Amino acid sequence: MARKADSTISEEELSPPAGEAASSELRDPRLLDLEAEQESPFLRAQKRVPVRRAAIPKRTVAYLGWTALTLGVLFLAGMASLSAYRYGQHSWRFRLESSDDIEITGLSNVTRSQVMEVMGEDIGRNIFFVPLAQRKKQLEQIPWVESASLMRFVPNRLRIDIHERQPAAFARVGSKISLIDSSGVLMDLPVNNRKRFSFPVVLGMSLAEPQSTRAERMKIYRQLVDELDSSGAHYSQDVNEVDLSDPEDIKVLASDAGGEVQVHLGSSNFLERFKIYITHVQQWRQQFARLDSVDLRYEHQIVVNPDFEAAPKPPPLSASQVRAALAAGVRPATLVSHDSGKTPRPMGKKGAKPGRPAPVGKAPRNGGSGKAAASTPTKQPSDQAAASDKATTTAPAGDATTKPAKPSPAIPKGQA
Repeated sequence: MARKADSTISEEELSPPAGEAASSELRDPRLLDLEAEQESPFLRAQKRVPVRRAAIPKRTVAYLGWTALTLGVLFLAGMASLSAYRYGQHSWRFRLESSDDIEITGLSNVTRSQVMEVMGEDIGRNIFFVPLAQRKKQLEQIPWVESASLMRFVPNRLRIDIHERQPAAFARVGSKISLIDSSGVLMDLPVNNRKRFSFPVVLGMSLAEPQSTRAERMKIYRQLVDELDSSGAHYSQDVNEVDLSDPEDIKVLASDAGGEVQVHLGSSNFLERFKIYITHVQQWRQQFARLDSVDLRYEHQIVVNPDFEAAPKPPPLSASQVRAALAAGVRPATLVSHDSGKTPRPMGKKGAKPGRPAPVGKAPRNGGSGKAAASTPTKQPSDQAAASDKATTTAPAGDATTKPAKPSPAIPKGQA
């Protein structure tokens, strides 16, 4: 048998036809997957790639980092503060060495020695350990000090600002003359001070009464002064004393060239009643040999010399008190009228006998005795309806020519 000839494989056999190759490619699942992946953005969602998450979120890590940084800064600041505190506590640089390290401002009537009596125990003390609140209260207990403020200045200085009280009048309390402010606080007269005050002397104050009571009396005093000066005439300058012992009957000691007269002004209408006194005082001096007091509390009449019983005199002042009062501005007439026992010189018509009141107008004869008949007021005072005998009091005490029981003349206000 003959051997079959070697057959050769053609190129066509090795490479399949184009159509078959294409169909085989389409049937290849790997190629199909690749094509599907290329077209996936348009046909379906991509597969999510799993990511391994961290144990602590980044935001938490950042927060913890900032927290640790803050705590570190606070720790360093605390250590620095503690070191500074220990240094300030023990260092000699912050110690008050002498009174020169204490600055005091606002002193006029308060002396530096009074302030240093309070601050003296702080000399040699660390400035940070001076109890400022306690020292403030102690300084405000000084009568002249209304308020005080204290400040520290590093390294070793203190500053004290003093606000002093403003006096409103002199006050005679017992055997001493002091100054008093509108709230009723009594203050000693300033020592070695060239400043002089022009105030009346207030009577009726007592150290035994509370400050609130003195404050109420000073309200009446301020009302009186404000009314007397409201018209621009400054009538308060003619007043030497103001007696506030009876709030229903304010008495002022008015002074002019003719002498001093005590004027009863009641509890209201001070300016109107004082103008009546100013208008008629010279007329009364001509009518009466002696003019000691005038009662203007009545609505339709004026009572001249109603004070029969002499008011009790306060204890006399010592020579040093008189000198201090004169240096502070107390009017000499006030001191003389109380302490020397002198009385104003009697004034009256020429030929009138001292102590004998001149007749008011034409008075009917009283039994042919030739004495002027004094009319007794029948209307009660407008401010004191209960006052009767004392309001229509008799002639001045010590009048030898007039009987004590004889009432003083009452002048109708329309005829004054």
